[in-house]
Amino acid sequence: MTPLEELRHSAAHVLAAALQRLNPETKFDIGPPTETGFYYDVDSPKPLSTEDFEAIETEMKRIIIEDQPFERRVVTREEARGFFTERGQAFKLKRLDDIPAEETITFYVNGDFTDLCAGTHVESTGKIGAFKLLNISGSYFRGDEKQPQLQRIYGTAFPTAEELDAHLVALKEAARRDHRKLGAQLKLFRLDSSIGSGLPLLLPRGATLRAELERMLSHKLEDYGYERLYSPHIGAIDLYKTSGHYPYYAESMYQPIRIDEREFLLKPMNCPMHIQAYTSEPRSYRALPQRYAEYGTVYRMEQSGELNGLVRVRGFTQDDGHVFCTPDQLKDEFKSCLRLVQEVMAVFDLGTKCRVSLRDPDNLEKYVGEDSLWAPAEACIREVVDELGLEHTVGLGEAAFYGPKLDFMALDALGRSWQLGTIQVDFSLPERFQLEFIGADNRPHRPVMIHRAVFGSIERFLGLLIEHYAGDFPLWLAPEQIRIITIADAQVATGEALLDKCKKLRLRATLDDSSTKLGAKIRQAELEKIPLMVILGKREVENDQVAVRSRTNGDEGVVASEVFLERVKAEVANYGLDS
Repeated sequence: MTPLEELRHSAAHVLAAALQRLNPETKFDIGPPTETGFYYDVDSPKPLSTEDFEAIETEMKRIIIEDQPFERRVVTREEARGFFTERGQAFKLKRLDDIPAEETITFYVNGDFTDLCAGTHVESTGKIGAFKLLNISGSYFRGDEKQPQLQRIYGTAFPTAEELDAHLVALKEAARRDHRKLGAQLKLFRLDSSIGSGLPLLLPRGATLRAELERMLSHKLEDYGYERLYSPHIGAIDLYKTSGHYPYYAESMYQPIRIDEREFLLKPMNCPMHIQAYTSEPRSYRALPQRYAEYGTVYRMEQSGELNGLVRVRGFTQDDGHVFCTPDQLKDEFKSCLRLVQEVMAVFDLGTKCRVSLRDPDNLEKYVGEDSLWAPAEACIREVVDELGLEHTVGLGEAAFYGPKLDFMALDALGRSWQLGTIQVDFSLPERFQLEFIGADNRPHRPVMIHRAVFGSIERFLGLLIEHYAGDFPLWLAPEQIRIITIADAQVATGEALLDKCKKLRLRATLDDSSTKLGAKIRQAELEKIPLMVILGKREVENDQVAVRSRTNGDEGVVASEVFLERVKAEVANYGLDS
């Protein structure tokens, strides 16, 4: 653990110790540090609420003032079982069963609180700086909705009060940008239990956002020589056994469906489908590389406790692409994929960071393929990032089960890191599927496969964009680009004519010809975060002009209608890059 993680982990233990003092009948599950703080999952005899935080924090402060040392104790499995059985800590007993037989069992003790914990911690409770309890939510044991429901108390901690205060200010900004809140406010998507947890419904405005993202990316894909595919939503289980996704990803897949004596899976990945496209005809080295692209919807069995708006869902669409090439073409094709990702990310200024994701050398059973297949894949990625001087981190254990990858990470409004795009080098699946191309020597050879995605999950990308822009989408992307506002009934006909011109130019506009006062109309458009308003009064109609008001600049003055439309058309065509 990092020093900050140790501090937060220790703060989680202090929270549990305070809860035990306040109510000794409290049952405890786990209390880990997180990217932004810590939490503890508990079953309290009396359901807790944020109104209880003052009393809990007061007790936590007492424990910190007492400067209790964190003492590590090695115990036998039998001693641990007896300890938690005597105290009725059923969740701790189940966690004890999760620990492999060969691992050491350790307790961490501070004051009169003892926890089943591998550590590590700060020296004593007095070393914990500033902390704050933040909120509380429901949480199922082990994230399984079939298990008992607990309460998850969230908090955060920092070495100094100044750092905590800065974080709390950032949290307020994050709340303002929360994509779940803005998604409802701006009518972008709906999360409805009648549809199912983790299955977001994009409403018309949200669907427009997705369509614009796909349109922009589709133009890029044409430029980079990709051909489009559409694959089915289910596939025979044998296909995923051959690829290795089943059983490697079995826990993330839905249960097989039996049809006509065959078993099928809801599609968890698109790559085996694209492999079948490659095998649909003989391949020559002259025809490679072969590049396929698809907006393919896939399904993953995420734990209910992990679901989060659009950024972690059970059904999502990947902007998936696969390149089949010769080994000699690999490096150039990898660089081409990298340029594609960089060009698209530049449109959004998301500030993504790169991570080279490699195998965990201590857990090689997680991966398929011999070292001879992994070595050239890893070498390709390392050579490219070194040649281009690409700033990156290394993530051991973050590789795909079939090959290493270069991942593109972005931060959400809470500072949590999410993977977006990825470029993966794969020698393993071509081997498993016995893929071939005929080389210049007229003999069969094995191609290399690159898996790449620019957005990654389009739903996740949308969620992060909502927070990145706080709902104030750039003009080219905004679901509604222009709000035409008339001052009086006499301008309605001109407003309708202007609306018709916008539609013919494929600009997204609406007309507000209601009897509401002008100030209220402007305020409503601002609440809906419309980038541009054009106001039509008597003078504007007489002179074929519009009074322009923008979300960013306010009143921009009066211009000719045609000049305004040409300006908007040009900005939209260039995704705002030249504006």
